[in-house]
Amino acid sequence: MANFKTHIQVASVTSGVLAGALAWTQVVSLPEAAILWLTGSLGGIMPDIDADTSRSLQIIFRLFAIFATALMLLYGRLHLPLLNTLLMATASYFLVRYPLRWGFARLTVHRASLHSLLANTVFAIMTVVVSHHLFHFTGIQAWLMGSFMFIGAVIHLLLDELYSIDLEGRRLKRSFGSAFKVMAWPAILPNTALLALLMLGCWLSPSPQPLLAMLQQLWPLSFI
Repeated sequence: MANFKTHIQVASVTSGVLAGALAWTQVVSLPEAAILWLTGSLGGIMPDIDADTSRSLQIIFRLFAIFATALMLLYGRLHLPLLNTLLMATASYFLVRYPLRWGFARLTVHRASLHSLLANTVFAIMTVVVSHHLFHFTGIQAWLMGSFMFIGAVIHLLLDELYSIDLEGRRLKRSFGSAFKVMAWPAILPNTALLALLMLGCWLSPSPQPLLAMLQQLWPLSFI
């Protein structure tokens, strides 16, 4: 299993390169590229929100709290008075930092349902919904954020799986196969909940067609 530093570094570098490429093609502005980079970096630790150790939980949810605060400040700057913005940003930080962390620690098991491609897809679609409906990002921007979240989370699973291979000993560790999986099995209730969230997210999401059309226009660039 890769450590926290490896997860965040690889996801951060990959997201930075992709976001930089989008900024270079002028698909997104530099501030938007920075948000995409941050989203991909956070995606790189999302599968570990059910981590067993208190230190990992503290680091992860501290980063989530900072991210939630930044989004609330961005939203408040456009829609709320200064005092209300500061109060909501502060409330967001402490809500994520303590009650949400406590709830995840009690209700989840590490490398179970949240450590799967199904969960990664749910993380991505919820990112699309929240960024579009709560923070009023355009459909393309919201889907880009969801895509970066998914890419970062998949990188996490791949790294954990690669670290399950002992090249020197030419063997597979016991953890092999527990990281990169479509869904946890048997885990009927958690998987049903994730599928329900996925369907709800798809229903609430804006159409991905504008993003697909944009990517089709950019595709020839890969051959230059």
